[in-house]
Amino acid sequence: MERLKRIQFYGRTPDDDHLVREILAGLKTATVSRTFEYDHADGEFDDGGWEVGDLVEVYDLRQRLRATIRITEVYPVRFGAIPERLWRAEVCRSAEHFRQAHRECWPDTDLTDDYPLVAMHFELVSIADSQPD
Repeated sequence: MERLKRIQFYGRTPDDDHLVREILAGLKTATVSRTFEYDHADGEFDDGGWEVGDLVEVYDLRQRLRATIRITEVYPVRFGAIPERLWRAEVCRSAEHFRQAHRECWPDTDLTDDYPLVAMHFELVSIADSQPD
C-alpha cells in the first residue's frame, strides 16, 4: 500500500513544534512555502507538492506522527499582499505579524513585497493515537 504524503512544520529553532501544537488545537489551518521549494521534498518527512484533496501526515521535528490533514486549497500569494483569511489561518494577529514571523523563520531570504509564496489551507482530519507527553 502506498503511504500518504508527509509534511513537517518548522518553527524558529530545531526544537520548536509550536506550529504542530496549533494544528492539533484546531487553530492553525494554513501554511506558506517559498515558491521555489513547494514542489520539492525536504527529507523523508516532508514531501512537497501537496495538492487539493491530498491526505497528508503531519510529523513533528522529532519525526513522530502527530496528525493527518486534508489539503483544501493551494494558491500563489505575494509576501506584501497576504490576505486576511491567510494570516488568520496562520494564527497571526495581522498581515504585518505574519510578515515578521516569516522574516524570523527565513532570515536568509530577502522577503520583498513581490516575493512569491505558495499558500496552502488544510483541515485537521485526525490526531495520531500515540501523542507525546
